[in-house]
Amino acid sequence: MTQFLSLNETELKQQNAYWTAREITQQPKSWCNTATVIDNKRAEINDFLAPILALNNLKVVLTGAGTSAYVGEALTPHLTAKTDLDVCAVSTTDIVSNPYGFLQKGTPTLLISYARSGNSPESVAAVDIAEQVVEKCYHLVITCNENGELAKSASVKSNSLSVIMPKETLDESFAMTSSFTSMLISTLCIFTPDSVQLEKVVAHTNQLLDTQIDDIKRFAQSNVERLVFLGAGSLLGYAKEAALKCLELTNGELISYFETPLGFRHGPKTIINTKTAVLLMSSGNLYSSLYDTDLYNELVNEQQCLRIEKLSVGTKQQPLDDVWQGLYYIVYCQIFAFFKSISLGLTPDNPCPTGEVNRVVQGVTIYPLTSC
Repeated sequence: MTQFLSLNETELKQQNAYWTAREITQQPKSWCNTATVIDNKRAEINDFLAPILALNNLKVVLTGAGTSAYVGEALTPHLTAKTDLDVCAVSTTDIVSNPYGFLQKGTPTLLISYARSGNSPESVAAVDIAEQVVEKCYHLVITCNENGELAKSASVKSNSLSVIMPKETLDESFAMTSSFTSMLISTLCIFTPDSVQLEKVVAHTNQLLDTQIDDIKRFAQSNVERLVFLGAGSLLGYAKEAALKCLELTNGELISYFETPLGFRHGPKTIINTKTAVLLMSSGNLYSSLYDTDLYNELVNEQQCLRIEKLSVGTKQQPLDDVWQGLYYIVYCQIFAFFKSISLGLTPDNPCPTGEVNRVVQGVTIYPLTSC
């Protein structure tokens, strides 16, 4: 019988956990499928982007809501370091609520929108508002749903292009897992393609799925009540997503927090008690890793935490860029959140059955930009 995360299909369906487990497990294969999607569409993407990227004073804004926003936050430090682009990450919720704080009329702007469904009110509104505010505005839509509003809108506009992720990444579960990583991979493949690093992170993550499930499950079943994710640079975006995943899948029962290793000492460290676990996402950058090691040693010596995990992948001789190894880290964190949800008696595919939060956000009123 088919198994995902060491549980068979029948068990998973009984616990309303089938889709979450399947979508976590499928990610290494989906990453390869995503790279193929980009390769097949590369000529069209290049033809669309080349004249835009040649514009003077171009600003590239990576945007999305919730998990989709963290795609941009993980990518921005990497793209800043590896390209000549002026890149920033701004959530759609910020653009919609305060557009003039992030968009400038006379600055040519490429808005890269990330969305699983493409139907979230803020995702659609951010595109419309950017069109109203910016004189020269262009849109690259990266989404998992070819039938979503974002994709359909982009298909009829000359200043827009949509790139659709592999079908299996349109997650059926409540929590975004493979949709998050596939949209992130697609952007890497467009702007900084690296087949060697992709191949390595796929191999490392497959090994994780083959050998570490039981260890992560035992960790999740411990009496941890507070969980802190630490990462710097691109890894901060992953830390934010990891904290959100734990919060979502445990329906808020597990307190989760994120910070940078250096920032953690400046007040947030007060979250530590004997039921606090810390997951440190180690940087592959030798300079950045010095600060990771300092904080890790400090926490170990103080002996105040329930558990301290220093995640790492690759070797000193063959390190992965942080944005690539973060993919491995987030799968580890997704697995932890999955098993923590089950240990709390929740149902991962729908951890909030009473409906206060939904798979696609509801109840948002979008006001006309000219209403005030």
